[in-house]
Amino acid sequence: MARMRVAKQRYKNWLATPQWRAHLESIAADGTESIGPLLSFLLLDPLTRHRAAVALGASAARLAQTAPEAARNILRRLMWHMNEESGNIGWGIPEAFAEILAASESLARDFHRVLCSYIMDLDRDDNYCDHAILRRSCYWAVGRLAQERPALCLHARPWLVRGLEDTDEICRGMAAWALGQLPPDIMDAPALRRLAAAGDTPECEIFDGEHLLRISCARLAEQALQRH
Repeated sequence: MARMRVAKQRYKNWLATPQWRAHLESIAADGTESIGPLLSFLLLDPLTRHRAAVALGASAARLAQTAPEAARNILRRLMWHMNEESGNIGWGIPEAFAEILAASESLARDFHRVLCSYIMDLDRDDNYCDHAILRRSCYWAVGRLAQERPALCLHARPWLVRGLEDTDEICRGMAAWALGQLPPDIMDAPALRRLAAAGDTPECEIFDGEHLLRISCARLAEQALQRH
């Protein structure tokens, strides 16, 4: 127990430094022992949450090569936390899910449809995230995966377009950002133009791999349009 506390504090200190990425290999080298502490960091401030998610991606990707079933179990654990029956809200889980799939091609092939399902409202028994604040992270997560593996997210495009009319303003901005990570499609433009013209001012928190950027929903729609 004392050893775990020491490791947890060491990881936390590493992730708090400007050179945090230099420590990812050391964290990943600890294998499954790193997973518990990193999962606990998902409940901390937004920047620490994102950095912990990246570290989880590094750890899971290494496990996918040496102990693939252990790596898959991490994702099953995340899926359970996203399930209402777990009693959890799932803070930080979409971010971790996305970073793991971004880091591991094999895990992405097996689990990308699960991640995308959190934004798909099928009007029946599905995985759609009904919690608006958590759903914001789900849109970001699909966009993050699209940055690294766009082909695996193309089937989510119609749902991202629908997300531009989400009842939650921040979700609309996050959906626009995620759509902008996919290869351009002229069919996205009308919905993006409507969101840009609406002038929604609430700001979305976008993690760019190093920093948290605060960008208005309307501006994110404009940026996505520029990519299209």
